[in-house]
Amino acid sequence: MNKKIIEIDKLESSIADLKRDGLKIVFTNGCFDILHLGHIDYLSRAASFGDILIIGVNTDESVKRLKGSGRPINDESSRAQLLAALEFVDAVVLFNDKTPIELIKTITPDILAKGGDYKAEDVVGYEHVITSGGEMRIIDFLPGYSTSSIIQKILALNE
Repeated sequence: MNKKIIEIDKLESSIADLKRDGLKIVFTNGCFDILHLGHIDYLSRAASFGDILIIGVNTDESVKRLKGSGRPINDESSRAQLLAALEFVDAVVLFNDKTPIELIKTITPDILAKGGDYKAEDVVGYEHVITSGGEMRIIDFLPGYSTSSIIQKILALNE
């Protein structure tokens, strides 16, 4: 397993060290079911906002609750390993909760980043990050890329 994939309890002590060293921490989260160019663009831009990019990844169970019984396409270990293989990603943490709020409270990132289909005040963790002195960044999506549309194209091939 990639050393960038870490358990939440081990992340806590690392965060304290990173903050003590004055590094700016960026956090984002998602399912990242089928990694595509839209994800790469979004994540690389998120990484550019700070020194450390931490990604919270929904577990398989969590993805099923959010997206339905046919998802995820790729299991949590595969998704985490693909993200950890990206040069600009510093840490990947799996979470099983409905939202990443506990993970966000553990990290208290300097910057919370989320994709362009959200309003800042609607993003889980927004209030915690802002009241802790951090900031929220909404990143526009690269047009034409979404996991759901990729899945639909694949399904259409089988018709």
